Amino acid sequence: MTFTEVLFYLLTVVDLALRLIAIYVVPMNRRPQTAMAWLLLIFFFPIGGFIIFWMFGVSHLPIERVAKQDEISRIIAGRYPQQDLGELGQPDWFDASAKMNRALGAMPLVGGNNAKFFPDYQESLDAMVEAINSAKQSVFCEFYIMYRDDTSAAFFDALVAAKDRGVEVKVLVDHIASWRYPRWTKTTVKFLNKSGLNWRKMLPINPFKGHWRRPDLRNHRKLLVIDNELAFTGSQNIIDSQYVKKSNIRRGLHWKDLMVSFTGPVVSGIHAMFVSDWYAETGELLSNIESLNAKKLPKHKAGDLLAQVVPSGPAFKDQNNLKLFNTLMYAATEKIVITSPYFVPDDSMFYAITSAVDRGVNVELFVSEIGDQFLVYHAQCSYYEALLEAGVKIWCYEAPTILHAKHITVDNNVAVFGSSNLDMRSFALNLEISMMVWGKEFLDQLQEIEDSYREKSTQLELSEWRKRSFWKKLAENICRPTASLQ
Repeated sequence: MTFTEVLFYLLTVVDLALRLIAIYVVPMNRRPQTAMAWLLLIFFFPIGGFIIFWMFGVSHLPIERVAKQDEISRIIAGRYPQQDLGELGQPDWFDASAKMNRALGAMPLVGGNNAKFFPDYQESLDAMVEAINSAKQSVFCEFYIMYRDDTSAAFFDALVAAKDRGVEVKVLVDHIASWRYPRWTKTTVKFLNKSGLNWRKMLPINPFKGHWRRPDLRNHRKLLVIDNELAFTGSQNIIDSQYVKKSNIRRGLHWKDLMVSFTGPVVSGIHAMFVSDWYAETGELLSNIESLNAKKLPKHKAGDLLAQVVPSGPAFKDQNNLKLFNTLMYAATEKIVITSPYFVPDDSMFYAITSAVDRGVNVELFVSEIGDQFLVYHAQCSYYEALLEAGVKIWCYEAPTILHAKHITVDNNVAVFGSSNLDMRSFALNLEISMMVWGKEFLDQLQEIEDSYREKSTQLELSEWRKRSFWKKLAENICRPTASLQ
């Protein structure tokens, strides 16, 4: 038998073995659609597919990190009691949703809050800089992407100035998300180190130091907490609105985001998110976690802004954000408005949306006219025809702006917003922060923002969408399965 024949038989055995192993291993504790996507990849490319599955197929965090999250959740549940909501006019299903969120993420629903919207990119940065400059005790800063450029330099300088005047400043930034931007190490890491700021990378990847996990598990949260009195959260990162990439600049792309500032008891919940992530990355449990129950929670009253922090991610046993989104969509009786830059629903969300239309609910979806990520954009587009056929109104925000805000409003009563996209990555792989809010003034303002989107959007018509080219349809069909590779 020649060497070529031996090699052929050996590869045949390996090929067959990998396929058989995949049939046993891949479907274990996975959704059928996810398992099918992985099996297709492995069956078409057995060796390469199995290597990719080994690197990207495990969506859970290390055991010790999950244990830290469980510990923080127990602390929060014990020290941050749930208030008696009483009768404030909120629908029954809202109270039930809050109870579910409490069970999943430990955070209570609290009243006595105030909020302010920042739909303008520069205005939001300026407001955060002003808040940092006013800090007296602590500044806790956590963002998916932080990059020091001409637009964001004032933010970084404010952090340093706060540290220099004796304020406790701590910074968390996602490792891979920021590292992939040009010259991040030279522009940002060098500045952070030279300035003496106390900062850490979130979910760092460094095999030589024992830091290894699935590389696309990322901390996607964006939050800033000042003195445990004022907090910002939403969709915006600390970087120029063009994200400093040559391809974005060449295409003229700009990101449009939405940040919201809060005062009141819910700030302690956002603060707890930072405490949780700082503990996960450093092993240091901040002493000021005691402040979670330091304030006596005010009694609810009519007109209160009720708010609840909803953490989610692979450190939790459930997909907390997906459960919340689906619960609200099934509860809707009049109207649902969804805004998401990356909209790739799983089967459960797709049926929740289309079932709402079948009940007579008016469902609108705001997306961008163009995409900044080829695979995600075409996977997203692959759902449009079925959504339009079901009766969903799709609004495409005018190019070259990427509508990056992420929020849902239900029946003009309840809103959810934050860092979470409505895609399978945000449901299963990213650590996210969402805020569930009930309050007429808040909803009125958010609806005004949605109206401003509508003014700059074009409604997608089913007849026109069906005329898209063969090549676009082919790209959609190829990219759609990749969205399920969790």
